[in-house]
Amino acid sequence: MNPLGTAPRATLAEYVVGVIRDEIARGELRPGEHLRETELAAALDVSRGPVREALAILESEGQVEIRRHRGAFVSVLTQKDVEEVHTLRAAIEVLAAERATVRLSKAHLTELDRILAAMKNTSGAVAPEEAVRLDLAFHDVLYDAADHARLRRVWASIRSQVAFFLHVRNVNFPDFPTVGHVEHLELRTVLSQGDPVAARVAVEKHMTGSFARLSRLELPSDVAG
Repeated sequence: MNPLGTAPRATLAEYVVGVIRDEIARGELRPGEHLRETELAAALDVSRGPVREALAILESEGQVEIRRHRGAFVSVLTQKDVEEVHTLRAAIEVLAAERATVRLSKAHLTELDRILAAMKNTSGAVAPEEAVRLDLAFHDVLYDAADHARLRRVWASIRSQVAFFLHVRNVNFPDFPTVGHVEHLELRTVLSQGDPVAARVAVEKHMTGSFARLSRLELPSDVAG
């Protein structure tokens, strides 16, 4: 494992999370691989505390499995995992869009435009984590505009898993600079028209495209019992 350097603006745990997440996405840490705290701490030049905290965060994201008395292992990402998260996200995204389209304030639209401008500026290469940050930031605005506390809680419960899947996808298929701005601008245009039916159609199209890209990953159909 090659440390990515110190990260003074982040906590040590966040730094460790970033390194491990990136190496999982790149395939340098393989599905099922044992993640030993002592070895990770030594490789990243940190104590075991931040490593332990990082592994707990990664477990909550579904990227790591912590087995009692055995330690942490890289989760085996399957087609079923992707399908389950996608179908749940698609369902709540439609509700968010239908509500947001008639509730978007000037501040919401300004924030969407700010994010879209940042997406447009990623022409060429963009780090996978930056692509994920911009993608999720756009959708965070929709959930905020939807003004539905329980809906936001459901989104929060799967957001980290969505982030992980998007990160894996952006590492393996780095096409965000060509599709990210275009697809989200199209979505913003429809949402700003205040038509819930059109918003539903636009979101379903957006989600279908996202799922199609994730489906290109060569993943096992399920984990053998």
